[in-house]
Amino acid sequence: MPRQSLGFFPTPLVELAKLSDKLNGPKIFMKRDDNTGLALGGNKTRKLEFIMGDALKQGADTVITAGAAQSNHCRQTAGAAASLGLECHLVLGGEEPDQVQGNLLLDQIFGCHIHWAGAHRKGEDIPKIVEQLKKDGKKPYVIPYGGSNELGAIAFVEAFREMEAQRQSINTTFTHIVFASSSGATHAGLILGDRIFASDCQIVGINIDKGEMDQVPFDEHIVALANSTARLIDIDYQFSDSDLILNDDYVGEGYGVIGHLENEAIATLAQTEGILLDPVYTGRAMGGLLDMIRSGQIKQTDRVLFWHTGGAPALFAYANDLNVAEKR
Repeated sequence: MPRQSLGFFPTPLVELAKLSDKLNGPKIFMKRDDNTGLALGGNKTRKLEFIMGDALKQGADTVITAGAAQSNHCRQTAGAAASLGLECHLVLGGEEPDQVQGNLLLDQIFGCHIHWAGAHRKGEDIPKIVEQLKKDGKKPYVIPYGGSNELGAIAFVEAFREMEAQRQSINTTFTHIVFASSSGATHAGLILGDRIFASDCQIVGINIDKGEMDQVPFDEHIVALANSTARLIDIDYQFSDSDLILNDDYVGEGYGVIGHLENEAIATLAQTEGILLDPVYTGRAMGGLLDMIRSGQIKQTDRVLFWHTGGAPALFAYANDLNVAEKR
């Protein structure tokens, strides 16, 4: 597969001993994909290495993708495009805000073109923009929402291989891998990697969004993507709903709505380990992990890997929703 180097790999795998002590819980480790380097880091860098490799192979001079106003995927896409000399168009949900901050500020610094799309934050308006770009003589390449196609999933099969080498070097095993599951390719790639490398641990996605993907229920989308990715790399596996763990218990009021769960998780990790989570994805996923430990769903004898997918720049845009001082 064509692959364009964009990030710093392997990302660190570290033990969160202070957090484990605070919870009187299991051993907790973290895969630090917030340290991938590109545009302040995040898991999308992995996907973009394969996606941008394909875009360059096809002779594209322009890339276009979509997301929420504070999309981490869009921020990293803008950074990748800038580094490769490609024109970048972002189709963002909502309306242009009065104050520009967080990921949106970085999008502008990277020099991309922003199209505001109201309720259409998942790329519904991309086809008409692509048509106009072609009329203008451009060669656009569409990057799917969240970078979540087979190339994005392949990136996380490779990420699983990277993690396995690190796990073996510290002579441990994991009973659970917990992460934020939002657009599907990270989840699909990890369950495929788990099968390929016979890891036999639970791949636990914490659902972030109540929405669907392309009018398909999100759980069905993940399973279908895992199967199509397996076919693409000529692996004879067939996944079903029984292979998927997608925890819907922590969606709360919906995508990007910050509550006590996210606030408490952000403050707890910052004040025990000095590590920043983001308010939309990793804050919610870590909040779910903390609850699963406290409720006994994850036992003291387990060994958990939390996959940090990045996103800290969004903290600044959610300042009014963060009430972390009370956790001191």
